Amino acid sequence: MKELERAGIVSEMTQEQCTHRNNVQSSEKPHVYRVGIYGWRKRCLYFFVLLLMFLILINLALTIWILKVMSFSTDGMGNLRITEKGLKLEGDSEFLQPLYAKKIESRPGTPLFLQSSKNVSVNILNGNKQMVTQLVAGSKGVVAQGKMLEVRSNTGKLLFSADDHEVVVGSERLRVMGAEGAVFTGSIETPHVRAEPFKELRLESPTRSLFMEAPKGVQLLAEVGDIQAICKNELRLESKDGEIILDAREIRLLRLPEGKASMAASRQTVFEVCVCSNGKLFLSQAGTGSTCQINNSVCL
Repeated sequence: MKELERAGIVSEMTQEQCTHRNNVQSSEKPHVYRVGIYGWRKRCLYFFVLLLMFLILINLALTIWILKVMSFSTDGMGNLRITEKGLKLEGDSEFLQPLYAKKIESRPGTPLFLQSSKNVSVNILNGNKQMVTQLVAGSKGVVAQGKMLEVRSNTGKLLFSADDHEVVVGSERLRVMGAEGAVFTGSIETPHVRAEPFKELRLESPTRSLFMEAPKGVQLLAEVGDIQAICKNELRLESKDGEIILDAREIRLLRLPEGKASMAASRQTVFEVCVCSNGKLFLSQAGTGSTCQINNSVCL
């Protein structure tokens, strides 16, 4: 009985405590917890958001301006166009770095123009990255380096070629326009040497000898003018197997020495041309017979 009474007292006390607490809590004001950013933090956040929007607008405007200035399109940009055959450049183009291309050609009907402040170089490399052919066009001239140089016409005819062994000129005529003519340090082989119309042809060796040789003969022909052979020491016309023919209406041998006759000389003005055994020519006074054997003092 006592335990039951105690339990009832405890339950009544617990109910009174709970009622008291509820009364206390109801008498106080409820606390409100606000979630978010307020004050100066909120103002800073709005400022950064506005600044970010401003930068985005500027970036978008600059992007549109660059696309407009550079002429970006689906086909390319600016003067550069992407076609099925490759890249197409319109107008002037400048390359600051090396250009690697398989083929470079201009538009139909327009020339290809290459310009550089120093020089334009074209290098051909082999499989080992070694230069085998080079073409340099600079301020000092055009220099080509390679094993062989060929120049051909539109029809494929060889006009000029040069290598280590020989230089070939395949055109119909080789014309030298210089006042001093052409200078050859070695020998020259040609089937025909002719001067221009109404111009004289001169073969000259100022300090050495001049030789003209041919296995079947040398022909000197002047259809209108004269032929002069002038030398300081000796002029030799030699034919080993044939003969030398002087065919003309008049043949003059000037300043030939005159042989002295052993007999008293007369005042005769008619002479005959005599030939010594060593090939020398001299004049001898003509008589009823030959006087070459008498007037042979020149041959001594």
